[in-house]
Amino acid sequence: MKRTLTLRAALLALPLLLGACSTTREDTNYTSVSANAFVAANYRAADALALQLRGKLGDEKPLIMATIVNIDALEQTSMLGRLVSEQLSTRLAQGGMKMLEMKLRNSVYLKRGQGELMLTREIGEVASAHNAQAVVVGSYAETRDAVFINVKVIQPSTNLVLAGHDYVLAKEGTVRSMLQSN
Repeated sequence: MKRTLTLRAALLALPLLLGACSTTREDTNYTSVSANAFVAANYRAADALALQLRGKLGDEKPLIMATIVNIDALEQTSMLGRLVSEQLSTRLAQGGMKMLEMKLRNSVYLKRGQGELMLTREIGEVASAHNAQAVVVGSYAETRDAVFINVKVIQPSTNLVLAGHDYVLAKEGTVRSMLQSN
């Protein structure tokens, strides 16, 4: 009888013990994502571009987002460059701009593991082929403690810069890991 009572007490206490051992996980939602410093910095950059573009672009034609590249090797990027590009494009689309998703286009050369890389000589050709009025391009440079990012919106027919923005990301753990992966 005493053994049965002890066994029942142990079984009743088991869920409490297991609950105490588990780690709490906060569900990811819009509030937690938008509060992330990395995402917030990229969204502020896109907002700055959108503000500068007011009245300079028509509503009918799309924009193309090129992959943000390493300034020291313009044909190379990293997870950081690809993710910054994705977040800029997303934010511009959230603001009402027509963003053309290049990953769904098979007529654009995609370097394996790099993304949509566009050099100056290719911008006009790609924009013309897709009837784009502008291309968002950019580069990043890393130092020991920071990553400096430059983004510009270029009118492909004239190569004129319509908007530009510079910002800096602290080279903390997450940013550092994104730079190391290709």
